[in-house]
Amino acid sequence: MMLLKRLMTTVLLMFALLLPTMAQQKADTTYTFRFVPQKDMFYVPWSGNNMELARLLKCIESNRTDILDSRLPLLVDGYCKSLGSETENLATAKIRSNRVKSELITRAGIKEENFITRNHATEGDFVTVRLTVPVREATVSDAEAEAEARRKAEAERLAAEKRAEQERLAEEQRKAEEAQQNTLDDTPSETKITTDYHFSLRANLLRWATLTPDLGLEWRICPSWGIAVNGSWTSWTWSDKDRRYALWEVAPEVRYYMGEKKVWYLGAMFKAGQFNYKLSETGKQGDLMGGGITAGYRLRLNKALDLDFNLGLGYLNADYEKYEVIDGVRVRRGNETKDWWGPINAGVTLVWKIGASRAH
Repeated sequence: MMLLKRLMTTVLLMFALLLPTMAQQKADTTYTFRFVPQKDMFYVPWSGNNMELARLLKCIESNRTDILDSRLPLLVDGYCKSLGSETENLATAKIRSNRVKSELITRAGIKEENFITRNHATEGDFVTVRLTVPVREATVSDAEAEAEARRKAEAERLAAEKRAEQERLAEEQRKAEEAQQNTLDDTPSETKITTDYHFSLRANLLRWATLTPDLGLEWRICPSWGIAVNGSWTSWTWSDKDRRYALWEVAPEVRYYMGEKKVWYLGAMFKAGQFNYKLSETGKQGDLMGGGITAGYRLRLNKALDLDFNLGLGYLNADYEKYEVIDGVRVRRGNETKDWWGPINAGVTLVWKIGASRAH
């Protein structure tokens, strides 16, 4: 009995002597950073990473001297198992480890040689950082620092959420502006002349108003240059063919469209044709030829239709015969030639842009 009491006393005494030593031994502290499966980007505010990072930075700061003197290395283990092969998993695990180390190097001011790194193609999608630090009792200052770290982590999380909300609102505003612009494109406007067509058909409404059919074609070589050709033809007789109004004309034109909106233009026109007028006792039949400078304005009605207001100034030469009709027979009464300087062309032309209505 006495032997048993002595043995128990010896064990208790040894335990009491070893307890302070055990309290000074070191224990591993592990910090885990989560990664999105199959991704290698380190998202600090995601899945609690910000709080883990704040705790780790606090621990590094408390042990900075030992870490920088290589007495307390940071043990980094990278893991990945969400890819198809071991090679891909190891490569991604390595990138993840480097991302975490770069964050610590930037924020804590430590160096690459302060890390011991290993990478694994098993277990999950995360990176762990371990430090073997002395175990000590928590103090009031430690609790305050922990609370401050939590506050900072929460502030970072709220800031990240605010940035994400701002990006979402900016994207919605961009889509709304695009929709508004598309709506404006569908309404009559002179803000823009589109270049989504190359050819257009033309009809001079002033000519049609005088019972002179007129049609033309324009080729837009580029937004600034176009080539247009208009032609007119008519033949009318009345009073038992004693009165006559007949002519044909063709007028090619080169145009230069000016400004950002391409609605104003200057051009050069050539005109040629024949005529036969008998609106009184004496008729006139002959040829005309000339040319000049044109100017105009394009008013957009919709994506497919424009109105073209134009005026031409220049020179025309008319070489014709005069005649009378006696008993149904035309009798020649001489020749004349006349030169004309002034307006040589005017038009309010309806323009149909071929293909523009199908461009959007």
